[in-house]
Amino acid sequence: MTENSNLAIIILAAGKGSRMKSGLPKVMHKIAGRPMLGWLIETCESLNPTKFIVVTAPGMDEVVDAVSPHLVVFQKEQNGTGDAVKPALEHLKDFKGRVLILMGDEPFVNLTVIQDMIKYDGIAAMAVTLDDPAGLGRLMLDGDGYLKSIIEEKDCTAEQLKIKQGNAANYCIPADKLSNWVEQITNDNAQNEYYLTDLPQIAAKDGIKTKVFNVDIEGSWGINNREQLAAHEKLAQQKLRQKAMQQGVTMMDPESVTLSWDTEFGQDIIIEPNVYLGPWTSIEDNVVIHAFSYIEGAIIEEGAEIGPYARIRPKSVIGQGASVGNFIEVNRSHLKAGAKAKHVSYLGDATIGEKTNIGAGTIIANYDGFFKHETHIGKNVFVGSNSTIISPVDIDDGAIIAAGSNINKNITENAMAIGRSKQENHPGWATQYRNIKSEQKKREED
Repeated sequence: MTENSNLAIIILAAGKGSRMKSGLPKVMHKIAGRPMLGWLIETCESLNPTKFIVVTAPGMDEVVDAVSPHLVVFQKEQNGTGDAVKPALEHLKDFKGRVLILMGDEPFVNLTVIQDMIKYDGIAAMAVTLDDPAGLGRLMLDGDGYLKSIIEEKDCTAEQLKIKQGNAANYCIPADKLSNWVEQITNDNAQNEYYLTDLPQIAAKDGIKTKVFNVDIEGSWGINNREQLAAHEKLAQQKLRQKAMQQGVTMMDPESVTLSWDTEFGQDIIIEPNVYLGPWTSIEDNVVIHAFSYIEGAIIEEGAEIGPYARIRPKSVIGQGASVGNFIEVNRSHLKAGAKAKHVSYLGDATIGEKTNIGAGTIIANYDGFFKHETHIGKNVFVGSNSTIISPVDIDDGAIIAAGSNINKNITENAMAIGRSKQENHPGWATQYRNIKSEQKKREED
């Protein structure tokens, strides 16, 4: 894509998110497994600006890492949006185009409206119309529909609070005017802060009008609290499910399925109710995911079957036609084509070969209290039920492990391994045991 030399973007992302009741920077709270800021950055990158600047606060290392490789500058004190823009201005001294200023806590901003704002010569201000615009500044228009001023909610009169058109807080401004106008912003308001909302009145003194660009929204606008975060999560999930179904995924109960922003799907996939697919997950063609399964950071190859009640953890691969059944946890392991683990097992740090069968109750003990160790199991291996495989160990092709075995040594090809303690039967001992316990219980009751 050709770089847009006429466009610079500033994202304001210094908010601490006090109303979120969190130590995490507000813009780092996740929607569908992705920081809200990431959604906005993706939209901005599609515009391919020549300059891209993110303003955050000192100490917000998470934000710096999340926006890399884009330029980050710091607002040392939180004194309003007008003050937040100032650290970015020194990087725009020679820029002659348009500057798009966006709020980092508005992740689903409308791209089409932004593109229209960029084309306007004066100040472009985004607006939303809500039944209850609580928390938003109110827009005061002149007779021609241009914006005269924006009144912050705390500064509004009772009559002004009745206005339904609220400030969406996103602007597009001529670069050659921006620095001068920002310097004229004052803190003469109830919060004693510097607000970009003063710009329409300042620009009007130079004969430049501010045009309002209305945006239709779904749900709430912006994210300042957990309730609004949940509303955006719901919206994201609806869109992700719709996209998945359009790509060839069948969801029996879509509302109960949770997806991530980067989930990759093939075709003819069936997902039963109450399934969670976390980030970095890829599901190939003809996979069936049964109810109550949890998959994250994994690759599920063509024709595999998962669940119900299975958990596939990151760095795992479930191979073509493999099966992971009820109450199985797979962690950093690779089940190759046709391998099966049907019932109640933990498989950690293991490679499990083609058509190998893992019996019910099998545990691969991969952690010694200090280090994780790997197990390598060949193809066509049969692991009997209730076996414990103590890593590190190699089990070659065709081996058989007898049920109830503890395995801590390598097994050669086509060998059978039995690792049980010797069983002893003592006739009559069960009757004696019951009699002893009955007498003990009787004494305690007396």
